[in-house]
Amino acid sequence: MTSTLFASIAATGFAVAFLHAALPTHWLPFVLVGRARKWTTGRTLGVTLLAGLGHVGLTILLGVLVVVAGLAVQPTLGAFFHWGVGALMAGFGVFYLVRGRHAHASDAPPRRYGSDRAAIAALVILLTLSPCEAFLPYYLAGMEHGWRGFLALSLVLLAATSGGMLVFTALSLAGYTRLGLDRLERYESTILGVALVVIGGAVAFLKT
Repeated sequence: MTSTLFASIAATGFAVAFLHAALPTHWLPFVLVGRARKWTTGRTLGVTLLAGLGHVGLTILLGVLVVVAGLAVQPTLGAFFHWGVGALMAGFGVFYLVRGRHAHASDAPPRRYGSDRAAIAALVILLTLSPCEAFLPYYLAGMEHGWRGFLALSLVLLAATSGGMLVFTALSLAGYTRLGLDRLERYESTILGVALVVIGGAVAFLKT
């Protein structure tokens, strides 16, 4: 795999992770709970970052499992491995495209918590247990660069996800209420599907 193709994978992975972080489910609950609990901006952003690190941490852990499985299968498939990876990514892309036709925005009311500790624990745990599964195929696509590639992609995931969550939380806290990001929840699956299909095709046909 050329460095150019890996750079494309990393760039697209950043876009996917940032888009995922832009969903209201990744920042709006922190804003609503922070205001309800009368938290300072710093505390709200701190809780957001903590939840983002948990979210990214579990995704990276799953990424390790994906790469280990890929390394185990690679010797068997040999030269056809990149075709399998490309087809798998494209398959995930088609799944997201189909799911996107039935997606709808969530308008669930915010929960109420009895204490700050309970609120923080709930926010962190709920987001941690919802990993960014759309990023996992990118680990498989970049595994020919070994664990250095895995580390690079993990840093991309960390920067895009945690950074995005902090940015959108801060903007909302600052009074930017018309971000229009609630619409992303409706089109997220379609965008992710297109990105996965494109990168899957690139991995399959542009490996050399």
